[in-house]
Amino acid sequence: MRGQGQSHRQSASATLQEVARAAGVSLATASRAFNGSATRTVRPDLRERVLAAAAELNYTPNANAQAMARGTTNLVGLVVHDIADPFFAAIAAGVMRAADEHGLIVTMGSTQREPLREVEYVAALRQQRARVLILAGSRLVDSEIFERLGAEVSAFQAIGGQVAAISQPKLPVNTVVVGNRAGAAKLAETLHGLGYRRFAVLAGPSTLLTARDRLAGFRAGLAKHGCVVPGDRVVPGEFTRDGGYAAMSELLHRGTDVTCVFAVNDVMAVGAMAALRDHGLRLPDEMAVAGFDDIVTLRDVTPGLTTVRVPLEDLGASALRLALEPPAEKPRLQRVRGVVVVRESTPDRTR
Repeated sequence: MRGQGQSHRQSASATLQEVARAAGVSLATASRAFNGSATRTVRPDLRERVLAAAAELNYTPNANAQAMARGTTNLVGLVVHDIADPFFAAIAAGVMRAADEHGLIVTMGSTQREPLREVEYVAALRQQRARVLILAGSRLVDSEIFERLGAEVSAFQAIGGQVAAISQPKLPVNTVVVGNRAGAAKLAETLHGLGYRRFAVLAGPSTLLTARDRLAGFRAGLAKHGCVVPGDRVVPGEFTRDGGYAAMSELLHRGTDVTCVFAVNDVMAVGAMAALRDHGLRLPDEMAVAGFDDIVTLRDVTPGLTTVRVPLEDLGASALRLALEPPAEKPRLQRVRGVVVVRESTPDRTR
């Protein structure tokens, strides 16, 4: 009967008071053994007794209570726009790799490209006392949403949270900045050098700064060679595979003599290639296509897609390390350049 009673007690949820009693220490000492203290530490032998008693009683510390005691947790909150997009999946892998190096745990939220959800996620992570917040994805043109996000980020920082972004340097936080304009401009010049003169752009949503920057950079690169992209050859669309498919279909519906299409990200480019095939055009003989990002899934795309390579996993790892750096008077910026990679989707027409 005694053994059954002991087994029942161990299978139940023990309290910290019971752990302290079993270890022969005060409740305060047991609490400090688990949660730590900024002013008082627990002797190693006492801490070992508390942990042994906890193991014997199957005691599990309350994460929320630990967060209150420490003022923070070991939690990293990563907020992305669309986890189904390989761009964000690669960034998440980089964040998790770096988090492992620091003994941190990553929790992730996907906004499904709904701006208000990003604000809500930041508020939730503040309430959970997350130690680090990483915002991955383009900033929006919408000033009202931006102000609300900025207020939530400031509130997160006010309780000691550390923040970094992977996007444009619009928030007062450490930011990993991708050279969208410069990369798109270099791509345009490279394509012009390959003999292309009649271009169209699948431009993404006009509210996304990343989409705007890449369109502007591409136009600037062509302008150096006296080449322009007329307005009717710039087709907006969602930043997704289906968005690229729809934008490419719209361009073909309008009728066009374009020889090369630039999609402002790779997933749109993949959709555009599918649309071209479905409309009976041969790639790249009848239409060349280029993208931006160099997502990992391009390894399986035929023909190989010309793009601007961005070290996506490194972006995530760099953002976490930036967030963990001691605060400075001004936010730190880490700029990352893209590298043009020419593949079979844009053959050299000068030969």
